[in-house]
Formats: sequence, structure tokens, C-alpha cells
Amino acid sequence: MMQDYMAGSAAGFRPSRSSAPIRVLIADDHPVIVWGLRQMIETDPHRMQVMGTAESCERLLAHPALDEVDVLLLDLNLHGLNSLDVLPSLVADRGMKVVILTGDLNPRCHQDAVMRGARGVVLKGDPSDDILNAIERVHAGEVWLDGSLMAKLLCGLAGGGAAGKAAPQDEHAKRIASLTTKERQVIAALVKHRGVKSLVVAEALGISEHTLRNHLTVIYSKLQVQGKLNLYVYAMEHGLADTGAARGDRRTAAGTPPSMRS
Repeated sequence: MMQDYMAGSAAGFRPSRSSAPIRVLIADDHPVIVWGLRQMIETDPHRMQVMGTAESCERLLAHPALDEVDVLLLDLNLHGLNSLDVLPSLVADRGMKVVILTGDLNPRCHQDAVMRGARGVVLKGDPSDDILNAIERVHAGEVWLDGSLMAKLLCGLAGGGAAGKAAPQDEHAKRIASLTTKERQVIAALVKHRGVKSLVVAEALGISEHTLRNHLTVIYSKLQVQGKLNLYVYAMEHGLADTGAARGDRRTAAGTPPSMRS
């Protein structure tokens, strides 16, 4: 069973029916699976709609609806090629929200996908409600990961995993030194608590949600990370989880957890 580890249980989550349907693109090279996913997603056209499909990385990158979709369902392997090779560019250049859809049970592959920018991982054998909830949660800016994968991701990287080896320590020191006091407060708030919406975090910090997004954009650029999940891992590894900085601003609520949404 897949669960949204960073935002609590999927139970009770209901998307707003007043919003436009979530536009989904399916990238999978198995026609039967694509057909099944399309039928499942389009059961409620007011909830989601399929904008198209792609059976290869080349077709995916050239798809005319690529810039219009909200969430990409991406198979790990497309015609024998590793689709993760195109994932960083989709995330960095297009701001794509990606849910990995796979039959591969290897947690290393799942971890690799998350580190390259995927916001969710679902198995092809998961219940349809889990897959649909994953799409909705990722579209809302949250993450959807198996609890065991999240634990391995955070514990492993905090212990000196891939994130720690991405650059020399002196380079990390330069990046961290470039952070302002307010940016450190934002990071500390996100790390100290997990699971609430960005608006709640912004109010706790005494800033608007728009200003919070601006802070995060600058923080991502300075630390060279993508998204709150990778920021959390980076902060845990490099000692930015200290909430003392946040206490410097009385408007920071001590008991309000930060969102893992973006």
C-alpha cells in the first residue's frame, strides 16, 4: 500500500470539485496498461483527464501536449531505455510534476527516481484509488512515497548518501553561507514539522504564501536542490534542521509543521 508519508494518510483527502480537472499524460510502452490507466483516470472527467500518451522517450519529449499537462505518469523503462535519463530536464526545464509508474520493486530505482525529481512512486499493481490519489497529491504539490522508501531515503542520505556526495564539502559550505537569516528560518520551519499546507507555514513565518514560494525558489537555487523533499534531505545532512534560527522570529509558530508541498 502506497501512502503519502510527508502529508499524512490519503484517507479524508478530497480534491476541490470547483477546480479544473487534472490533466495527465501517460508515458508507458504497454498498450494494455495504457488502456487500463486511461479508463481508470477518465472514470470521472471532472476529476482528471488524459491529455495523451507516449510509448518512448522520444515521443514523450516531442508530445504536443507536454507543456499543457499537470502530472506526468512515467514508466521507468520505455522500450528498453531508462526514462529517468529525461526526468531531470522535464523537472528542471518544464517544471513537470512526475509520478513514477512501475512494476520494478527495486527500491534503489525508486530512490534514484526521487533524487532526479520525481514527486511520487506507484506500482502498477497498486489499487486504482492509490494511483488516483497519488496523481492528486502530486498535483497539489505534495509527495507520494511508500513509508519504507521515505525512511531509507532520509536515513540513508542523512548518513552520507548520494546527496552528500553531490559536491565537495567546501562547495556545500559556500552554498550554505550564502543563505540569509530568513532563508534559514524557512528551512528550519520546513524541517522541524511536516505535513501542513504551504499557507499554514507562510502564516507561521509571518509572510504571504507568495513570499514563501519566492524564498523557496531562491533557496533551491542557492543550494542547488529541487523541491522540498530534496531540501529536507539536504538540510538534515548539513545541519540546517536547527530550529534555533526560526525562534529568532517570534512570528514563527513553534507547533506548526511545514508543508512538503511546493
